[in-house]
Amino acid sequence: MTKSEVQIDSKMLEALICPMTHSSLSYDADAQELVSKSAKIAYPIRNGIPVMLPSEARTID
Repeated sequence: MTKSEVQIDSKMLEALICPMTHSSLSYDADAQELVSKSAKIAYPIRNGIPVMLPSEARTID
């Protein structure tokens, strides 16, 4: 399975929240990340599994 073939289940996305702000997340399919706009960070998705650790997140603009 290639990076672009990995999809996030919409029900799972609805259930996930940012562990720092408790706000909703958006899915960036190209970057394979879950984005918290309120915290201005992106959590990586590795092998189809969201890594929801603040220490693994990257800062975004």
